[in-house]
Amino acid sequence: MNAILVLGRILFVLVFILSGAQKLMDIPATASTIGSKVVLPDVLTAYTPQLEAATGMTTPTLMAILAGVVEIGAALMIAANIGARAGAVLLILFTMAATWYFHSFWTMSGPERDANMIQALKNLSLIGGLLVIFAIGRWRPGIDRYPEPAIERL
Repeated sequence: MNAILVLGRILFVLVFILSGAQKLMDIPATASTIGSKVVLPDVLTAYTPQLEAATGMTTPTLMAILAGVVEIGAALMIAANIGARAGAVLLILFTMAATWYFHSFWTMSGPERDANMIQALKNLSLIGGLLVIFAIGRWRPGIDRYPEPAIERL
């Protein structure tokens, strides 16, 4: 059972690790996509010129790097079973934002709507799995988290 749970965690987060790596391997393309889809709230846009001046990068480029790092970092936290709950929360928030900005099927029609609805439902399923990981938390092999009630052991 222990090995199956470890394997399950690794296989589950593999999609985030690969997606994050892909973003980091082609930052200009990722930044272009983010720049065309994501509109930051006014409360954040007041700080973007300062951030851009300090880093020498555009906001979409910074967001592309942040997205890749969050995906890989949080997924590794879950896979390594270190800070699994925090990693799950980060990926839940990331997946919700990605769904909102990149798979807004409710604003589309035709085949584009169908394809994005499938992606949104896939993301909803991922959020469900992340909620399970959040509920379980940092599971340690050899520890019975849910022991049988004493009456059943008799």
